[in-house]
Amino acid sequence: MLTHSTARVLDPGDLDAALAVLDRDPVANAFVTSRVTIAGLDPWRLGGEMWGWYSGGRLTSLCYAGANLVPICATPEAVQAFADRARRAGRRCSSVVGPAEATADLWTQLEPHWGPAREVRAHQPLMTTRALPADVAPDPLVRRVRRDEMDVIMPACVAMFTEEVGVSPLAGDGGLLYQARVAELVSTGRAFARVEDGQVVFKAEIGAVTRHSCQIQGVWVAPSHRGRGLSETGMSAVLHYALRDVAPLASLYVNDFNTAARAAYRRVGFTEVGAFMSVLF
Repeated sequence: MLTHSTARVLDPGDLDAALAVLDRDPVANAFVTSRVTIAGLDPWRLGGEMWGWYSGGRLTSLCYAGANLVPICATPEAVQAFADRARRAGRRCSSVVGPAEATADLWTQLEPHWGPAREVRAHQPLMTTRALPADVAPDPLVRRVRRDEMDVIMPACVAMFTEEVGVSPLAGDGGLLYQARVAELVSTGRAFARVEDGQVVFKAEIGAVTRHSCQIQGVWVAPSHRGRGLSETGMSAVLHYALRDVAPLASLYVNDFNTAARAAYRRVGFTEVGAFMSVLF
């Protein structure tokens, strides 16, 4: 048992203590919890290290350091320790993302060393719902994407990612990792779309799943079909799948400047419960 305040890389023996920290905020921590539940804390399986901050001998804060740098239940003291470790290691992530307050603190300490960022999204409302939409009927044409439809769904996924993030997911490795992730979502029945004449006009995925909640991501409507309410009826359909088959609560986070999306999510029953922040490189 550690008896002082310190940070270290966690190992598989720390799994129960790490899950206890993650369970303190199951909605905000859904992404990391889903990965840890599947992969444990072995860095090779997890796709990165899990850093832990101990105060008075107890594990109180975490930071996932993989493709994303994610502070978790991080106190100011923990953020400082995580920032020190991140500076020493050098930037290996494509983004810093997490609850807005801790992420802002972390980025303030990292920016002089890692900056400038390509983009900072300082306020991304975190929204949740436990109820099926009362006033928006689900689109009956939204369905699970079949495994033999990868060539149908991939162009829409690439278009969504490029529009949302500002860079193509096909850069670097030619899109191999991104295609593998999309294939995983399709094979597990967590990718949904409305397809007309072989083209995706609406899509969304359930990205992270835990026993407490699931996180919806990648919501996209083809530009030629926008303004027809497909985002609302499509999200209503996805929520029927999510709340009926996956978890008792659905969440998502959205850019604060995307007023149309925020309004659509409110109309299908989502309410704001917090905020994320993303720093993109």
